[in-house]
Amino acid sequence: MTRCSYFNEGLCRSCTHLAVPYADQLSTKQSIAESLLPCAEWLPPVASAEYGFRNKAKIIVAGSTEQPTLGILRNGYGQDLRDCLLYEAPITDAHGPLTEFITRAGLVPYSVPHRSGELKSILVTVNPAGRLLVRFVLRSEASIPSIRQHLPWLAEQIPLTTATANLLPEHVALPEGPTEIHLFGPEVFDMSLGPLELNLRPQGFFQTNTDITRVLYATAAAWVDEIDPSSIWDLYCGVGGFAKSVARPWRTVRGVELSEDAVRAAGGAPTFVAADAGEWAREQETTPDLLIVNPPRRGIGDLAEWIRDSDIDRVLYSSCSFDSAARDLEIMGFTALRAQVFDMFPHTDHMEVLISAARSE
Repeated sequence: MTRCSYFNEGLCRSCTHLAVPYADQLSTKQSIAESLLPCAEWLPPVASAEYGFRNKAKIIVAGSTEQPTLGILRNGYGQDLRDCLLYEAPITDAHGPLTEFITRAGLVPYSVPHRSGELKSILVTVNPAGRLLVRFVLRSEASIPSIRQHLPWLAEQIPLTTATANLLPEHVALPEGPTEIHLFGPEVFDMSLGPLELNLRPQGFFQTNTDITRVLYATAAAWVDEIDPSSIWDLYCGVGGFAKSVARPWRTVRGVELSEDAVRAAGGAPTFVAADAGEWAREQETTPDLLIVNPPRRGIGDLAEWIRDSDIDRVLYSSCSFDSAARDLEIMGFTALRAQVFDMFPHTDHMEVLISAARSE
């Protein structure tokens, strides 16, 4: 038996390996990582807390206005998971007030079987200070006036900093749509990690495990300081976590990210550019002493060939996909010198890896 009643009763199996002792989970991930990526030095894996580690929640809303469920869908219908053990406490504590808010505001949960209703889900992010970003994913703008009217009440019940509405009119299994409407609080949400100033716009990406993210950025900074390059490019930089972590007064650091929202959130120091990473790199007249890449799961694509043909000889590669990372390094003609697993996602097969690589001789 696990600590999770939902898992024990078969109501939710999102945490596939929850019944496996955590030490065994970590050992298995390390073994898999070492088998997939030849590396001169594999460091011990960085363990997460087993519970209360997720800083974001995608809460599917179902049921009725008077009796909504907040959790997941099972066979098209709502399964309430308000006591899920994975989330940081402010998210768990917000489930009750959010449930009451739905009733107060007269929001009609979306029914997948009937393709009717307005409120599809609520996306909640908690920052290191315990404040919340709440996003209501809706089919249309029809419910927005009522949401606006009742948000002051919600702000008295939970540590709400920012609230938005996201529009997803189609009947599709997507977490959110392209349109975001600001409703409450500042438009930029503070995700700073101590002295590392980080900001997030509602549709931006931030790692899901804050404590492990701290260690990941600190480790990257330590590894980079050992190399001590004068110039760095951070491609696929997101909100600038790696770029800001490795910035030093004597270094030139440039971050490149396709999302203009992420670049605006990152700010102006170091220098951030909104552009396609591959196209931007090819347009530059010089190359950096060190390249940092933190691409999507699919990897860096044909940028790997450009790196292979460039004079770049050191790369720091952060990835949530060993297959794409190993493939990219092989195409680049690079050898992994040091690597470490960061367990962002306990109880699942997923993991983050940081790789320091150099051009193969």
